[in-house]
Parts: sequence; C-alpha cells; structure tokens
Amino acid sequence: MQAQVIRFHAPGGPEVLKLETIDLDSCSAGQVLIKQTACGLNYLDTYQRSGAYVLPLPSGAGNEAAGIIEAIGPDVTGFKIGDRVAYAMGEPGAYASHRLYPAARLVKVPDGVSDEIAAASMLKGMTVEYLFQRCAPLRPGHYALMYAAAGGVGLFAGQWAKAIGVNLIGVAAGEEKCALARANGYHTVIDRTKEDIRARVREITGGKGVPVVFDSIGKDTFETTMNCLSPRGVFVSFGATSGPPPPVEAPMLQKLGSLYFTRPTLATYAGTRADLELSSNTLFKHLKSGAVKPHIGHRYPLADAAQAHADLEAGKTTGSQILLP
Repeated sequence: MQAQVIRFHAPGGPEVLKLETIDLDSCSAGQVLIKQTACGLNYLDTYQRSGAYVLPLPSGAGNEAAGIIEAIGPDVTGFKIGDRVAYAMGEPGAYASHRLYPAARLVKVPDGVSDEIAAASMLKGMTVEYLFQRCAPLRPGHYALMYAAAGGVGLFAGQWAKAIGVNLIGVAAGEEKCALARANGYHTVIDRTKEDIRARVREITGGKGVPVVFDSIGKDTFETTMNCLSPRGVFVSFGATSGPPPPVEAPMLQKLGSLYFTRPTLATYAGTRADLELSSNTLFKHLKSGAVKPHIGHRYPLADAAQAHADLEAGKTTGSQILLP
C-alpha cells in the first residue's frame, strides 16, 4: 500500500521538509501497520531536521503519533487489528498517514483519551513523568524552576507540579505566555523579557535558590541556571533550543555549592518495555483523571509540516501542536 509521508533529503531549515508518497511493505515479524490519525510536533524534530542531531539521510520526520492498527505481522502478541495505539521515540518517521512500527514500542490508548490528546501528550507527558518522578524526584512543598513554561512540555509540567503539590516556578516570554503558564498550575511565573530570573528566584525562595532546575534552553540560560540552584542542587539539562550548553567544569559545580549536572533523555528513561509501560501508564492515569491535559495550540494538515516547524522555531506557538494526516 501507499502512504503520505514527510521526508527530508538534506539537513536544513523547515523548507527541506517535503510531502512524498511511498510504498509500504507488508508487516515484518514484530511489526504492525498503523493508520495514523494524529502526529505530535516536538522541538526534538527540529534538531533532527536541522542536522543538530545527525540522522542517516534521506529520513522521515517526527517522533510520536497515534492511530489504529490495520495489519499485524508475525510474532506480534498483545495487540489486534482495530486497537487504538500510540508511540513516542524510536526511528524518526511519525509524520505519515500510515506507518510500519515495532509492536514492542507501542502502547494501547485507553478509553477516555482521544487520539489527538494521545499524540499531543506521549513525548511531552512522558518527559515530564521521568523528569519529575525518576530523574530528579520532586517532593510536595519544594520549589523547582522550569523554563519555556508556556511550551508543550512546560504546560504539562505546570499541571503535573500542581497535582503533586510542588511549587514550580516558570519562566516565559511576555504577558500572554506568562498568563497561560499561571493558568496551568505554576506557583509563580517570571517574565524573562523584563525580569531578572536569578534575582526573582532568590526573592521567591528567600535567598536559598531552588533544589532543581529543568533547563530546556541550553546555551543562553546555562549561567543563569547555575546561579539559581541551592547548594547540592540538580541542574537537569534536557533541551537546547538556543544551542548546546557549554562544557561543564567540575570545579564550577564544586564552587557553586556541590551541584549535580545531568543530561537525560526519554530514550533512556523509556528504553525498556517495563519503563515504557510505567511512564505511559502514569501519564494516561493523569490524563484520564484530568490532572493534566495538553493545550493543543494549533492543528496543521500533514502537508504543512514545514510551516509548523517554522512557527515552532519562531516562538509563535503555545502548548502542543499536532499534524493531521
């Protein structure tokens, strides 16, 4: 059968993303064929497209989607034709109308969670799960700092923090984005366009600093993050929207208060089947209870993937964006 897919043949700007028609083989052992109904959009996708993260070329684009199983290959257990499923990570290629995908990396979407919600939630929601519950576990009543508070991961983080009783401080740009972050559970939101982040963090915490900073910005916020942490604080660097952070010097970690630095990824924290199920089940539990809900800022036709990337990189989006095949 044929599928409509977004591919790129050389790294570059959003314009390298092209809609193509390809022939799909029959399911191999362990694979299923998914008719995809919604595809998630993430900053990771732009790193892969630009060449910041090097991929074999030509390559598909995108890292999460939801849909319905239309065919099953040999040796697949636990799934059947008609199951609603979703996935995140694996080999890029989620921007597609149909896709062959390993069943071992799929999860079933429970009743009460729509395909669009699943596609907008898998990567971002499981990212917040591992950051808050396994990478740098947060405790009720404690403070933490999150950049890009009005972004896809950021809005999940605000809601999740409120649900578990954490005083999450957000950083966003401009009053509109700050207001959106406040409405999604943040204890306090700092407007980086007119406030000094370090000074405000010290003011909010009575001069102590925060025990954890979740930094998705990278190069531009590295020094600020270091100086927002309390002694023995944890610097969690999980993104690089402004470019890679500089090398971490061991003496600096010691000098600023015996700090810890980690650079985690969902690929590791959901690398085993057990961890994938733990993370996705926790996310779906919060989605079904209403504790967290993705804010879908925009829905783009699959053919408009390049425009979606341009909007994301220009900071024109809020919350989660999805592509519709």
